[in-house]
Amino acid sequence: MNVSQVKFDEKGLIPAIVQDAVNKEVLTLAYMNEESLQKSLETKETWFWSRSRAKLWHKGETSGNTQKIIDIKYDCDQDALVVLVVPAGPACHTGSYSCFSGSLLADGEGELVGNQKSAVSNSDRFAVINELESVIAKREAEMPEGAYTTYLFDKGVDKILKKVGEEATEVVIAAKNRDPEELKWEVADLIYHVLVLLREQKLPLDEVLNVLVERHSQKSK
Repeated sequence: MNVSQVKFDEKGLIPAIVQDAVNKEVLTLAYMNEESLQKSLETKETWFWSRSRAKLWHKGETSGNTQKIIDIKYDCDQDALVVLVVPAGPACHTGSYSCFSGSLLADGEGELVGNQKSAVSNSDRFAVINELESVIAKREAEMPEGAYTTYLFDKGVDKILKKVGEEATEVVIAAKNRDPEELKWEVADLIYHVLVLLREQKLPLDEVLNVLVERHSQKSK
């Protein structure tokens, strides 16, 4: 499929949902016309059409927060796009990692209301992994001062690797000591630092999970 087959609306625009290619977090909703879509395909960075300013704009042109395009998908009607990117900084003009930070199902404290508060324990054992992955991505984009994750990204891959090695050793020691209380804390630390490493390497956790699925399917044959 090429650009000419995309179905633009009566104003010559098509909605483009920008999504983090690593953790699948939705970053923003923007619009493209034929020219901006073509430039996005050519440069492998996001270009949009500003409806308020009636002009073409290159994401990160002034802020430096560019978005490297990994893929552009279209829906079954060919009238909407999902742009998978690796962001170099916040997506939102406010300085936030994502433009979608509010929740209509959250109370004043930001907690989900009703039965959804217990979602991690009841319906999805691994929801906290998804949330942690998103928080790590947000820290990398926004680099808030004083945050430990910011410190790790600022120090770079060598520091992150050192922490992964240290935490792996602590897991071994806790297991050898037959100390389940210590072990659960050390495993939690290891998982966190591995997720930071995956983010630094721009390797989606999904790809790691796919390896596990492939191995399992091979053993089942």
